[in-house]
Amino acid sequence: MTERAAVILAAGQGTRMKSPTPKVLHAVGGRALIDHAIDAVQGAGCERIVVVIGKGADAVRTHVAARLGEGAVAVQDPPLGTGHAVLAAKAALAGFEGDVVVTYADGVLPPSAIAPLFELRAAGADLAVLGFETAASGAFGRMVMGEGDALERIVEAKDATSAELALTTCNSGILAAPRGLLFDLLAKVGCDNAKHEYYLTDVVGLARAAGHSVRAAFAPEDAFQAPNSQPELADAEAAFQTRRRLELMEAGVTMTAPQTVFLSWDTKIAGGVVIEPNVIFAPGVTVETGALIRAFSHLEGAVVRSGAIIGPFARLRPGADIGEDAHIGNFVEVKKVKVGKGAKANHLTYLGDGSVGAGANIGAGTIFCNYDGFDKYETHVGEGAFIGSDTALVAPVSVGAGAYTGSGSVITRDVSADALALARGQQVEKPGWAAAFRERKLREKAAKNDR
Repeated sequence: MTERAAVILAAGQGTRMKSPTPKVLHAVGGRALIDHAIDAVQGAGCERIVVVIGKGADAVRTHVAARLGEGAVAVQDPPLGTGHAVLAAKAALAGFEGDVVVTYADGVLPPSAIAPLFELRAAGADLAVLGFETAASGAFGRMVMGEGDALERIVEAKDATSAELALTTCNSGILAAPRGLLFDLLAKVGCDNAKHEYYLTDVVGLARAAGHSVRAAFAPEDAFQAPNSQPELADAEAAFQTRRRLELMEAGVTMTAPQTVFLSWDTKIAGGVVIEPNVIFAPGVTVETGALIRAFSHLEGAVVRSGAIIGPFARLRPGADIGEDAHIGNFVEVKKVKVGKGAKANHLTYLGDGSVGAGANIGAGTIFCNYDGFDKYETHVGEGAFIGSDTALVAPVSVGAGAYTGSGSVITRDVSADALALARGQQVEKPGWAAAFRERKLREKAAKNDR
């Protein structure tokens, strides 16, 4: 197979977002737009990737370099159009002789949409262009097609005739060509237009004039989510969520109110899982078959094993690993704790850093006191242990298998297996104290009112 590379254009200013966050770092499905773009080209087999950014885009540079390395960043300065932006990547692709796809950093494009471009290249097309069909063609450039998949030209909406404006075949701006041909064509692109910019789309006419084969592939309209404003970002998020919910339900996941369930780009939920209303899956969540995620729960960076019950009103934070048939109930928070098979923490509890053994019971109001203001420490509860309500386990500490702690205890030392640990003050009773207290307070109140 011919080697594949990608140039991702990320030099736009994104001023319509009206946000200090660069447009391409805004997220859809918990994933930055630039990462969606990188995922797409990697999924389409591109091993070399160059991201073209604008001058001063330090946050974007840092983000891309952290994922792909500093050598994957090229700078367009000054901004002189899309064709000029692709030329900025030429040096970074020196020595590469395969196919190059040009795409954009501000969209949520699946790899399946890009693949047909490489298929056209393999079938003999010199230049392959990606388009889509839409009735709402608006300001999109129109693709004037010839016989079959032959592309004759692309005409911008402002330059189109009434007949051309009636076309529903629109240009996405994404194309693929051999590296050598792509940069040869770009070197011939002029800027004799209203904006005095070098347009990438001009390579279509130049390629045809030189006798090259130019063909088009089409992807569904909803594959092109490229938000330019906050409302459009919300629309892209809604489209993403709708698509992911449908995919999961078709795979056997039950959602009683799917419109209230929010998923991330990497959420993995097996068929047979039931999800109640108003559940949020932040990035990094895997849920195995047979689990029940009850209403108003929030999961992030967590694993939920088969048959487990989460919620309602539960929070799983990164590192939570909930074992088979375990129960994490209402107002329970779990962070970086492995909970064993069949263990239960059903009410008002914080489990942070450590482990809970199989079959253990964590009483209401239990706290893993894991932080001293500087460092985190671990708490380990053994198999079958019973932690009484309102127990504070001050880490580092371990409770042995089968041990009990008395309700209201503050446990600061390890507890042996099968032992009972009590750590609370002795109860003292003063007969008649409450009645005397009330009588005294009533006298004081009456005296104030008489003044």
